[in-house]
Parts: sequence; C-alpha cells; structure tokens
Amino acid sequence: MASLKKLPSPITILFIVIIIAAAATWLLPAGEYDTLSYNSGSFTISTVKGDKSVQATQHTLDSLKILITLDKFKSGDIFKPVAIPGTYHQLKSNKQGFLEVIQAPVKGLYDSSDIIFFLLFIGGFIAVFQRTGAMEEGVAWLSHKMKGQEAWLIIIITFFFAFCGAAEGMAEEGLAFYPILVPLYLVAGYDLLVPVAVIFAGTNIGNMASFSNPFSTVIASNAAGINWTDGIYERLLFFAITTAITIWYIVRYAQKTKKYPATSLVYRFDGAVKSNFPAFDTEDGKKVKLEPRNAFQIVIFLGTIGIMIGGFIEGWSMVGATALFIVSSVLIAVIARMKEKVFMDTFIEGVKSLVSVTLIVGVARGVTIVLNDGHISGTLLFYSAMMVGKMHAVWFILMMMVLYMVFTLFISSSSGMAVLTMPIFGSLAVIVGVPGKEIVNAYLFGMGIMGLVTPTGIMLPSLNIANVSVKAWLKFVYPLMVILLIVSAVFLVVGVL
Repeated sequence: MASLKKLPSPITILFIVIIIAAAATWLLPAGEYDTLSYNSGSFTISTVKGDKSVQATQHTLDSLKILITLDKFKSGDIFKPVAIPGTYHQLKSNKQGFLEVIQAPVKGLYDSSDIIFFLLFIGGFIAVFQRTGAMEEGVAWLSHKMKGQEAWLIIIITFFFAFCGAAEGMAEEGLAFYPILVPLYLVAGYDLLVPVAVIFAGTNIGNMASFSNPFSTVIASNAAGINWTDGIYERLLFFAITTAITIWYIVRYAQKTKKYPATSLVYRFDGAVKSNFPAFDTEDGKKVKLEPRNAFQIVIFLGTIGIMIGGFIEGWSMVGATALFIVSSVLIAVIARMKEKVFMDTFIEGVKSLVSVTLIVGVARGVTIVLNDGHISGTLLFYSAMMVGKMHAVWFILMMMVLYMVFTLFISSSSGMAVLTMPIFGSLAVIVGVPGKEIVNAYLFGMGIMGLVTPTGIMLPSLNIANVSVKAWLKFVYPLMVILLIVSAVFLVVGVL
C-alpha cells in the first residue's frame, strides 16, 4: 500500500495540458494552411485575406495539388475544410495568456454541448433503468449462468466493442455500458480495471484497426486520394491480431487478480476504492431467476443501445441519439409503473451522476481551442512535413506513426486529424514513394496507440466513471502499448517494402 500517492485529478491534468498548449503559442510561430471546403456546388478557398469561391471541378482540385476526387466532396464523404498543400504561411502571433487559459475550459464546454447533453441524458436513462431492479436481476442471472466461465465474458464483450470501434467508430457510446458491466465484472471476482479495459481499450483497439469506420478510415482515405477499401485486407488481419492480443492481455490480468486480489493495480495504487456501480449480492440465489417484466426491460435497454449504434452508422446527430434516451427512459418508467415524481427525481439524479464526466469532456476540448486560437496547429504540421519530407520510405512511414502519436495528445478528433493532415502527408507520400494506404494506416495506428492514454480523448471520462485512477491505468496499459507499437511498426514496414 506504499504506492497510494496519486496523480492529480483528471480536470487538473487537463488544466495542466491547457497551460502547456498556451505556452507553446509563445514558443512557436503562428501559421496556418489555406483551406478548401465544398458548399452548394462550388468550392470556397479560405485564406488570410478572406474567402474566395471557385468552380467545383476536378481541374480545380488538381491545380491545388489536392489528391481527393470531386465526387468525394459532392457525396458528402468530405464534409470538413481540408488543408491545401503548399499554402502554409505565418500569421501574426496570437499568444494565449492568462485570460485565454481560464476561458478555454468554458469555451470547451460550449463547444462540446452536444456530447455533454448526450452523456447527461445517458445518465438519466441508466438511473431510471437501475431503479426498476431489472439491471440487478439481469446481472445476477448472467453471472449465475456464466459461473466458472467468467473469462468468456471478457472475450466476447471485448470483441464486441473492438468490432464496433473498427466498423463504425464507437467511442463515447461505450460510456453507456459501464453501469451494467462494472457490477457484472465485480460479481465475477474481477477488479475495476477490467471493465475499463474491456470497454475503453476494446473500442480503442477497434478504432486503431478500423476497416470501415466512416469517421477515420473513410475520411482519411478520401483526403489522401485513395479508395477506403485499399488496404482493407491488411486492416482486417491487423484487427484480428491486435484484438486477440488485447483480449489475451486483459484475460491474463483479470484471472491473475481474481486468484490473487492483492496483485490488483487498483488496490495497489488506489486502495479499497468504492465502485460507482457496486456489485450486486448474488450469494443467496434469490435473484437468479429472471422475471418476464425485467427481461422485457433489459430488451428495451439493449434495444436502445442497438438503435443508438445503428443510428450513428446511418448518420444520426447527437441530438437524435439524446432524444432516443429520453423516449426510452419514459417507456421503461411506464412499463415499470413508476410514479411521475419518482421518475423525474431518478432521472435528475442520474443526470447529476455524470456531471463530472461531462466537465472532463468540455475541459479537454479547451486544449484544442487554445491550439486553434493560437494558430500553431498548422505550424506543427508544417515543420513535421519538413522533417520527414526527404526520409527513406521505411523511416518516413515509421516517423509518420510517431508524429500521429504526438498529434493525438492535442487533437483527439479522428475526422479533424484526417482533413488537417492527410492532404499534406498524402502528397509527401507520393514523392517519397509510400503507398497511400500506409499513410492511412500510420494515422490509424498512431492515433490508436496514443488514444489509450491521451488526456484529450475519452480516457479520463472512462476512468472517472469507473472510479479508477490515472496512475493505475497507466501502469496497466503501457506494456500493451509497447506490444501494439511493435506490431504496428512491423505492419507498416512490410507495407512499404
């Protein structure tokens, strides 16, 4: 228990990152690339002198050395402004000072309002579902059915999250599963790190090996001027290998801590912490039978999650998904014959339970705001391109992965990263002789590895909701990151030889 000295709280960590980002605006010159966007049948080129409309033709794209085909803009595959190669220019310095630093978290909260309300209403929905007793009974029933085969709960559910991450980019949606999976794994005899690893590491590994993720692979491939199916078999193989490694790693840790509880990293670094979603008592066997009404409530809960996932695949906004949780909450309350006052009180308490998580999300967005307002994102990209532009293909692709790992510390949005960097690095790849699919892979692998620990992603919200410290998580995950780094490097080198 000598290791109980903790790192600062998640919000404090993010404030430190904001200060570092602000300091960078004093050390680096301000600069940016001109950007091109598609609006109502024409292109808009945004420069320091203002916006200019030009004809939306393939000739325009070719003349700007943008490798993306015109149909990708018209179809909506590319919906964000893309950087124009060779247009970097320095700007008047806009150093971020004390006032900008303290305003950044507030701006981040405003900027993240769609995700924040999405998470708050998930909290209300989950609280109403818990109030019915269906969750407790369902967890007890499943735990009883899987007695002696608990490892399969890790294998199957981790694969599910990895597949959802790779297929459709599941990330924040995974937060909805903690209230069910935390009690389930605690009842199985595991510690609090296991559900975090299953949900957060599972979705992150999936995103790292995205074979059809529209928010990363498709956008990045289009921005690099290639078809998103180029390299899909390589990514499928990578998905199979990395998912298997991750599942083995989690199961190995889980079984060890179940047999020897003192080896738990949560216990070692955090002590006997209390779960936000405690395990249900199943020893007396009273809750083993699953009543029909509770089974129906569980179907509604899982159906809601399924509709949410399908909705995002079909292009739903956060508004649509948030409304879904309101409707499902009311439906569950009606079936449970919950009184109106009890329902409202329960829903509001559930909303309150995730306020700290939403604050973390908003403050994290403040880091990006400081970088953008300080106009140094383009500068970081420009000097990175200058550094790798004349490297041998092997060193080039490996350095690309490293650069994306660094960029992910500050830019956690996969689509934002793609439209900012791919037009520049995609053009460099052609000069160096590196296949476009490998640039996309370097982007995926770099973001995936660093996504496991970046404070601006969903690591901190995930740890907060499960009540696990950053120190315990870092100790758990860094060996896995080393393994994934080696596997990724091998795939990239083989891909360019």
